[in-house]
Amino acid sequence: MPNTPPIIVCFRNDLRITDNPALFEACRSGRPVVALYILDDAAPGEWKPGGAARWWLHHSLAELASQIANLGGKLVLRQGATAGVLDDVLKESGADCVYWNRCYEPYAIARDTEIKSALSERGITVKSFNGALLFEPWTIETKAGGFYKVYTRFWHACRDKGDPAKPLPAPEHIEAPKNNIDSDTLDDFRLLPTAPDWAGGLRDRWTPGERGAMARLNEFLEVIDGYNDGRNFPATPATSNLSAFLHTGDISPRQIWHKTLKAHGWTKASEAFLKEIVWREFAYHVFYYLPELPAQPMYEKFASFPWQNNDDALAAWQQGRTGYPMVDAGMRELWQTGHMHNRVRMITASFLVKHLLLPWQQGEAWFWDTLVDADLAVNAFSWQWVAGCGADAAPYFRIFNPITQGSKFDPDGDYIRKYVPEIADLPDKHLFTPWEAPDDVLHDASVRLDETYPRPIIDHKKARERALSAFKALPNAAADA
Repeated sequence: MPNTPPIIVCFRNDLRITDNPALFEACRSGRPVVALYILDDAAPGEWKPGGAARWWLHHSLAELASQIANLGGKLVLRQGATAGVLDDVLKESGADCVYWNRCYEPYAIARDTEIKSALSERGITVKSFNGALLFEPWTIETKAGGFYKVYTRFWHACRDKGDPAKPLPAPEHIEAPKNNIDSDTLDDFRLLPTAPDWAGGLRDRWTPGERGAMARLNEFLEVIDGYNDGRNFPATPATSNLSAFLHTGDISPRQIWHKTLKAHGWTKASEAFLKEIVWREFAYHVFYYLPELPAQPMYEKFASFPWQNNDDALAAWQQGRTGYPMVDAGMRELWQTGHMHNRVRMITASFLVKHLLLPWQQGEAWFWDTLVDADLAVNAFSWQWVAGCGADAAPYFRIFNPITQGSKFDPDGDYIRKYVPEIADLPDKHLFTPWEAPDDVLHDASVRLDETYPRPIIDHKKARERALSAFKALPNAAADA
């Protein structure tokens, strides 16, 4: 179509060409497409992407640019406030349509609503699509018209909807506009750490991008039969490791859902896995209706919880120097790889809020900066779940014992020995409680307590009693016990 104005497709957390509704519809129109990514660091306020997520974003954008170029298009990179950048690109390209896939964070909803209204008043067509969820939050309601606070009921409500729509194919061709649109370089974004470059462990473990996501899914589907039994054991490669790919949109939940069922059907293992995909949906569902979730407890009584202020304890937890090997292994895995096994996330989070009585918001902030899969809805939802103040939460009085959790879920000590190598030579009997090992055992293992490895920063029994006392002092606590 000669002289046809192009369509701008704004990429956000949908950095793929397959099952990308905004891109698919733009290409299907037969019109030229301006593929645009805007790095808008100002928009999220305090929740701009953390260091690990920025590293992932760099590599996902590089992969997306390559994929788009292979189809004949070009990914345009710009920095700045989204509304202003869009105005610039509209003028430069002569586009009269803007397509995007919807975001669900409160600031993103407000931003997109304002932009859509302003552009529509100027005669610019704006179309938005669902490219991130199986079911958007407002499509799943209770019989009373509210939102779900219990996961099992949410799961059944989703299943009552039937299978989600099938994934869309990648476009066969992306027609670039005739006039060249200037682009920043990816290096201009400065997403990678340089002084120092702490991302070596991330590079060793991850291959971000659409092709890496699909390769990871295929690898997982080959071993999914062991998912039920193995997913709680961090030394066992039984989990999907897809959360970061999902967050950046290197892969869509629809792709995961349908590929899993095509490969295995409804088995015990596939259902357990897909329930985890829907757990992510549950987090988005609750966050949509409770936009203050990252900052405020879902249940008001927890607003008066007597949290402690202890910078030394927080630093020990962040650095994996608590003296509890299972906790320390998890925190070091996080720092080294940008990821932590889900079972260990629960153990480390419980330790922060219940052993140390530190606010869950401090743990949420640390995970936000260090996780490659840092997702605002899921991160906030999960921390509130562990703290006992969120939807369908584990009761506060259920307190993980970091010693028994270690011996139960890392019985051979492989995970601990990998990430806490200074105690690797301890026999299994003492690996989970080094401070109880006899002097000769410590000597033979080259462990010097308080020198090469710390004693526990708090006694488990005393910490548990303190946490329970704090909980019982809350209003209506007895009703929850």
